[in-house]
Amino acid sequence: MPNIKSAKKRVITNRKKAVGNNNVESSRRTAIKNFEKTVKEGNKEAASEKLNIAIQRIDKACKSGLIHTNKAARLKSRLTKMKNDME
Repeated sequence: MPNIKSAKKRVITNRKKAVGNNNVESSRRTAIKNFEKTVKEGNKEAASEKLNIAIQRIDKACKSGLIHTNKAARLKSRLTKMKNDME
C-alpha cells in the first residue's frame, strides 16, 4: 500500500477506471458474440440490428482508448463482411 497521498489517490482512481474499462470491453465482446450467433442462425434482419449494436460498442471502446483505431476498423470490416456474405 502506498504511503504518499497522491499515490493512494492513484490506486483508487485506477481501480474505478478498471471497472469502467471492464464494462466497456465485456459489452463489446458480448455484442460481437451475439452478432456472430445471429449470423450462424441465418436471420438477416436481426443480424443487421446486432451489427449496428456491435459497431457502436466497438466505436465506444476505440474512443475511450481501450482498442486501437486500426483494430476497431478491422473488427467492423470483418463483421460487415460476415453480414454481406449472408445475403
